[in-house]
Amino acid sequence: MEQNKGVQITSESDATVVAFKSATISDVSEIEGASAEIRGFIEKHSPRKIVFDFGGVKFFSSQVLGLLLDIRKKMEPYAGEIVISSIDPQLHRIFKITCLDRIFRFFPDKNSAVKELGRE
Repeated sequence: MEQNKGVQITSESDATVVAFKSATISDVSEIEGASAEIRGFIEKHSPRKIVFDFGGVKFFSSQVLGLLLDIRKKMEPYAGEIVISSIDPQLHRIFKITCLDRIFRFFPDKNSAVKELGRE
């Protein structure tokens, strides 16, 4: 388990779970730090399945969308997948408006996401 810059990275079953620890994710340095930590984890462990858990997050800046797209691109060479769990309905609207809801799968909670990824 690794923790830094507002994220906690854990392994559950066959999935890696990245949980945001702040209700508001808008600080540029915090997002950059989280991004660096997640990228480092991917380079070291090459996870095939990542759940981004937004439980408790009420606001995030558009830079978080960039982070998700960047991580998705890093996982493309080995057919990795990113899914989103526990996202607030208002934040889910941002994914719909930007058409990113077509790229990512969404689950109501972390456990259902991990369970579904374990079946694949």
